[in-house]
Amino acid sequence: MSESGSFHGGAVGDYKTFRQTSRDRLLLEMLRSAKVTESKSTWKVLITDKFTVKIMSYSFKMADITDEGISLVEDLFKRREPMTSMDAIYFIQPIKENIIMFLSDMSGRCPLYKKAYIYFSSPIPKELVAYIKNDSSVIPRIGALIEMNMEYFAIDSQGFVTDQELALGELYGESTADVRNFNLCLNTMATRIATVFASMRELPYVRYRAAKSSSNATTEDLSRDLIPNKLAAEVWKIISKYKTGIPDFPQKETCDLLIVDRSIDLIAPVIHEWTYDAMCHDLLNMDGNKYTHEVPSKWGSTSEKGEALLEDHDPIWLELRHIHIADASERLHKKMTNFKSKNRAAQLQQSAKDGEELSTRDMQKMVQALPQYTEQMEKLSLHVEIAGKISALIRDLKLRDIGQLEQDLVFGDAGAKEVINFLRANQDVSAEIKLRLLMIYACVYPEKFEDEKGVKLMQLAKLTTEDMKVVSNMKYLGGLDTKKASRGSFSLKFDAQKKKHAARKEREDEDETWQLSRFYPMIEELVEKLSKGELQKNEFPYINEPTPIKQEGPNTSEPAQTGSNQARHSKSRRTPTWAKQRVSDDGNSSDSVLGNASSDFKRMGQRIFVFVIGGATRSELRSAHKLTGKVKREVILGSSSLDDPTQFITKMKLLSSKDVSGSANQMRTSIFNF
Repeated sequence: MSESGSFHGGAVGDYKTFRQTSRDRLLLEMLRSAKVTESKSTWKVLITDKFTVKIMSYSFKMADITDEGISLVEDLFKRREPMTSMDAIYFIQPIKENIIMFLSDMSGRCPLYKKAYIYFSSPIPKELVAYIKNDSSVIPRIGALIEMNMEYFAIDSQGFVTDQELALGELYGESTADVRNFNLCLNTMATRIATVFASMRELPYVRYRAAKSSSNATTEDLSRDLIPNKLAAEVWKIISKYKTGIPDFPQKETCDLLIVDRSIDLIAPVIHEWTYDAMCHDLLNMDGNKYTHEVPSKWGSTSEKGEALLEDHDPIWLELRHIHIADASERLHKKMTNFKSKNRAAQLQQSAKDGEELSTRDMQKMVQALPQYTEQMEKLSLHVEIAGKISALIRDLKLRDIGQLEQDLVFGDAGAKEVINFLRANQDVSAEIKLRLLMIYACVYPEKFEDEKGVKLMQLAKLTTEDMKVVSNMKYLGGLDTKKASRGSFSLKFDAQKKKHAARKEREDEDETWQLSRFYPMIEELVEKLSKGELQKNEFPYINEPTPIKQEGPNTSEPAQTGSNQARHSKSRRTPTWAKQRVSDDGNSSDSVLGNASSDFKRMGQRIFVFVIGGATRSELRSAHKLTGKVKREVILGSSSLDDPTQFITKMKLLSSKDVSGSANQMRTSIFNF
């Protein structure tokens, strides 16, 4: 059994983002490594299971795989034709059913493939290694048996998920009495988080949100409160083994990992976020990153269904995704105007429409420019259509008024009077929107939901008892804590009655153009404090405490820095970069992501990883990009899932269900049903 060790962190001047590193590990360590072995087979077959094929799909396209000599990608559990002249690469999870299928492929007199190169997504148990060794006919046919240690989805250049959609219910819900499911969920999460650090060749200082339950808390409440601590300890236990198990793995800490859970911020998942990305996923009923729309039919005047992927391969999406929807619409209008005025094919086409006679030379130029013109025009038109749909929905759903009330509640500028007036005056607003408003209200004013008060609000909002389960289930995540609320989140001097309930304080260092964009996720504050060395140890303890470094020099009045605090000033062993946004008129613009290389990029400090148990939000992923430029350290956000508001509300509703498997089926069949 060997560890994968050919990959090295990017050398100075050759910085690679989180997703690029993940991509290169799969291409270089796995596919290309098998390609350059003693194998004489030019083309190979790639065998994956249902989980590992998703790992691959988040990192690259089929064309990339073909370039590495893969002629066919097959499902481990589907019937396959023998290809005895070809070698096979198996990228699979190290679980018993996968090993059984592999052995059935390669054992006996008639194996399906000539030779097998097996790459496991995480460490394989010793008993499964022994199970393979027991089959003497298979051993000579194995070209490699390697632990890749890569069991996460790189959903963004600075984000990953462990693909555990039910984690919130399994760890925090009524069903936590099922110890087996609880432990399996937590251990799987820890293993997958650890493989991120194996891939990045990073050894983190591990910190976590400390338990905050009161002395009269129930056993179940205390168990939920200790989850970040338990996960942090398990992650560190696994990563510690990498120091001796993986070649070239760091022996000293190189980055920070902060583990928190959804309880740190129950507002971020439901408040209306006004960026282009968040609005698309909140309002357009998208399937993941897939947007379905009407396109002109190739066979006539009728239209047909078309699909577009809103992801990093689209430069317009990269440019617009993190900006306010109004700014996005304005930029798109300018792009379209500039494109039509500067593109030669567009000019000639307009001349033809105006009845001007085109010369043969002009027609030839138009034909030559047409493919590129058509492609760019389609991209721009797609986003103009999307922005138009979003603007119409904002108007029809009265989202500006709702958004303003949400922001005012969060910052202490509104209270019971404003919420009640809104509910009375807007009876036609959808149940989901009213429920989201009440969830925010409950986070800021939990005492307003005590006893019969919550029932009266439910009746005023015309919500059902089933709907209001979402609000009452916030107790599983530490919500509706009236004692905590009575102390007030911040000490503000004016308008005390409202301001003492503020869930956020205004950011003096933020120059925000739009009133509806004042809100910021709590993760921003935590990462900034961590980067400055101001995160309180009693609230966010270490698993592996840094060693205090003695202060040298005459100024002994300054406090000694810890290893972790000093790391923010030191330079990483890579050269991370941050580019200013570059915008072109034809839509081929570049995003301010770390992938853009330039000779004048500033060096950054060491990475900061933040993991949110129970689901992260798009606003938090946006904050990771924003904070990277602000704290001059690449911030990578991880979670068990990435949830849109509708998904989060469904999960909250199911927290009181005792049947996790039944809850899973309910989530799959109907995300939200009022």
